[in-house]
Amino acid sequence: MVKTGLDVLLAERRDLLSGRRVGLVTHPAAVRADLTGILDALLAAGVRVTALFGPEHGFDAAGADGAAIDNSVEPRTGLPIFSLYGPVKEPSAEMLADVDLLLFDMQDVGVRFYTFLSTLYYVLRGAAKADRPVIVLDRPNPINGLAMEGPLLRKELESFVGVAPMPIRHGMTMGELARYLNGTCGLGASLTVIGMRGWRRYMWFDETGLPWVPTSPAMPHLSTATIYPGTCLVEGTNLSEGRGTALPFEVVGAPWLDGYRLAEALNKVGLPGVRFRPLSFVPASSKHAGQACGGVQVHVTRRDVFCPVLTGAHLIAAARAQAPGEFQFLPSSWEGKPPHFDLLAGTPRLREGIEAGESVQALVDGWGVEVARFDQERKAYLLYG
Repeated sequence: MVKTGLDVLLAERRDLLSGRRVGLVTHPAAVRADLTGILDALLAAGVRVTALFGPEHGFDAAGADGAAIDNSVEPRTGLPIFSLYGPVKEPSAEMLADVDLLLFDMQDVGVRFYTFLSTLYYVLRGAAKADRPVIVLDRPNPINGLAMEGPLLRKELESFVGVAPMPIRHGMTMGELARYLNGTCGLGASLTVIGMRGWRRYMWFDETGLPWVPTSPAMPHLSTATIYPGTCLVEGTNLSEGRGTALPFEVVGAPWLDGYRLAEALNKVGLPGVRFRPLSFVPASSKHAGQACGGVQVHVTRRDVFCPVLTGAHLIAAARAQAPGEFQFLPSSWEGKPPHFDLLAGTPRLREGIEAGESVQALVDGWGVEVARFDQERKAYLLYG
């Protein structure tokens, strides 16, 4: 079984926390192998935790996607919970007044636009400004640390769903990302990463022996995380990405789509490691809530060759081709910046090409060069073979 950074800290490096007031940045998926949460584990070990910090969805992971989270109080301990997802996304000097160091532990899903990466960026930046050291406890990249896919984020499209020039699927752990962000973005934080024991880059989460805990309300399973790098792009359209169903990001559709025709068109493409099954579904919330949607379920048949971002691009292009009068890319985002699809993709080129009717293959052909460049840049910050 893989030992997480939390396990290693408690077994070998408690000295790093001795006599210090600790601000804990975390969420419910940061657990030990017996499902003990990090806050309980630290308090049982005698660590002096003085403040808590929560990301998108909140410290308790109960908030909806994109919903601002208020500051609050942890009911069992009375500790203050400072929200890092709302008007303030960077820990301020006031928040850190009773904190000697920040301890960061979050289970990520290995995707650039999953916002825990952005929270990590702002934690490092805020800590550097306040002259507080940061310790990052590492956890597995659940969709492995080898595969990378998608275009690199363009500078002009930086946002909270993209803070650094990396592909959509980056193949790095949070500890490695902390090193990468601190080094390439010039954040200047005093950073210590407590690495894992026994994790290898080829591993998927279900090969680690660790228990899966949903990382957010719409990330219930490893199967969700496997497909998410591609189907999250659907958020930038008027298609339902399956929010409000039991299979978020695994089903995609709309009231005006014919699921049988869509599945047939996608299966004819012969994409690697995936099949599409027609279905009808009724979202209980989010887009098209209460309406019957025709669409497809994405079934991964061979995850070792499956390309989620390529698959997501084909799915969106096929939906638009079937119903060009009804399909729309959303004109803006919740950040009030360029189209949300562009922020997710990291480039306007994919949206513009799909709108122009270009072949998806022509649109993705240049990604390999960009990924290879990123792969070279990231090597200096990797911790595992």
